[in-house]
Amino acid sequence: MSLDLAFDDGQQAIAEAVRLFCVDRCDDDVVKAASGALPRALWCELAELGVLAVGTPEADGGALEAVAAVESLGWAAFPGPLAATFLATRVLAEPDCARVARGDAIVSAGESPLLPWGADADIFLEIAGERVFQARPHGRLEPVETLGGETWGRGSLDRGPELLEGAAGLVLMRLVLAAQTASLGARMVQDASRHALVRKQFGRPIGDFQAVAHPLADCSMRLSAAASLARAAAFYFDAGGAAQARHFAAAAHVSAIDASLEAAYVCHQVFGAIGITREGPIFHLSRRVRQLASQVPSRAASRNQLLAEAGFSAAGASR
Repeated sequence: MSLDLAFDDGQQAIAEAVRLFCVDRCDDDVVKAASGALPRALWCELAELGVLAVGTPEADGGALEAVAAVESLGWAAFPGPLAATFLATRVLAEPDCARVARGDAIVSAGESPLLPWGADADIFLEIAGERVFQARPHGRLEPVETLGGETWGRGSLDRGPELLEGAAGLVLMRLVLAAQTASLGARMVQDASRHALVRKQFGRPIGDFQAVAHPLADCSMRLSAAASLARAAAFYFDAGGAAQARHFAAAAHVSAIDASLEAAYVCHQVFGAIGITREGPIFHLSRRVRQLASQVPSRAASRNQLLAEAGFSAAGASR
């Protein structure tokens, strides 16, 4: 059976509205300046737009609507715990769910000792395998600056009750992470391709050389495939196909991380020396890719899930 993965009119309207919001409120200068602490005012503006509530019963949306919004946010390298927020609105009960959807509470979802956005978080979710627990910090978290430009928190968590929708929430989190990461990777490829059209060597644009054009084209195809897998996962998630959604979400997660990390490498090569400077045209994008790739659930966990579905063990596949 073939799937039509194009957004419908409503989903396309969400994507366009979020894109215009990012153009107006989250340009590259804002992203570069947002190194460190979460820009709470900008996060609240995103919540006022209704994005953080997408997928909640009150919002009349689902995973595809979330993907439509996140693709635009990923393209803009929007700062903040997007995937953790969608996980939280799936698994938390009122009133915490409403606080997260309104932007009043920031979520950190991961495993100790390093917790994404932990220094800014109000609500903590501990991810243990395919289970999710409500948690609270055991004492004060130490702020930790990361290479990806976000401030995480270092410390331990006191585990609370397990959240019953945790497995479904992690499927949603994986597909959202995949959509965000693939879109961010595609943005890098577009910017590098445009640079390759104007940067000249030996009297010709460097984009005319196969050694430049072919790797960019390969990255573009791989990122497009990852984005399609994320949309397929969202389709099955909304349709109630739990097994299919779980499979495609894991595949999208692995594919998006691999493709976006490769794109970061290729695009830095295209930009040359200016690509690795903090003030340059791409560093604020590639560092966010690396940050997303280091989050829990990990690429390894998604890969192991796919291996298990295919009848292989992770240990056996590594030999």
